Amino acid sequence: MDLKDAGKLILAIIICNLAGIIGSFFTFTAIDSWYATLIKPEFNPPNWVFGPVWTLLYTLMGISLYIIWKKYEEGKDAKPALTIFSVQWALNALWSILFFGLQSPLYGLIGIIPLWISIALMIKSYYPLSRNAALLQIPYLLWVSFATILNASIWMLNSRS
Repeated sequence: MDLKDAGKLILAIIICNLAGIIGSFFTFTAIDSWYATLIKPEFNPPNWVFGPVWTLLYTLMGISLYIIWKKYEEGKDAKPALTIFSVQWALNALWSILFFGLQSPLYGLIGIIPLWISIALMIKSYYPLSRNAALLQIPYLLWVSFATILNASIWMLNSRS
């Protein structure tokens, strides 16, 4: 990997982590206030788990994005895959706004469903271009699957109170 490619890889990782940075503006202020007051299921992880998990997932997403970006530069028809990536990236950032910013587990649940679908579509669009790029997204899909269950549980536990 030459210096130019290393720069592209770093840029792809930064782009992916920007979704988390955007979301953190809405999350940090709510964690110790509104979120702390919610009833959560027993399987809710401690708050400190989310930062490292998301950082790892955004990094894997960035590596995967770099691989697809390179396929695009090689002349492969990667534009649809890059478009789906962009949609899921925006939906990822939007979830924090819906759940934490609007303080609404219901809106978060409504927002996480299209996010999950877009991740699945991203994996499907990546696979013909690069099996590795697609496989790097499996942990992301699994985590968002868990987050969907967690979000739904929080909504159900708190909609009755």
